[in-house]
Amino acid sequence: MTDRLDAVFSALADPTRRAILAMLLEDDMAVTDVAEPFAMSLAAISKHLSVLADAGLISRERRGRVIWCKLEPEAMREALVWMRGFGQVDPLDLDAFERFLEQELDQNG
Repeated sequence: MTDRLDAVFSALADPTRRAILAMLLEDDMAVTDVAEPFAMSLAAISKHLSVLADAGLISRERRGRVIWCKLEPEAMREALVWMRGFGQVDPLDLDAFERFLEQELDQNG
């Protein structure tokens, strides 16, 4: 579990990856649509998506010629359970998390 937590926290440390997660809160998205708002190459976005997928925060599925990304909040729940061990963390509120990610996206994009 430690390796997975390391991967989750490492993935969440990057503002681009947090912005991607905020976008995926709304709905599944094609990789090209995920890449659209960012001033970086599709290859760079693909690397960010790989980090998120390796951490279990998103899943990717090929539908025809298009690769779709989907948010997988269970990985965040595992991190939250770990943080709750310190007694300072409230239950996961996905609405509040969405607001936080939107605020991050506004500040960084």
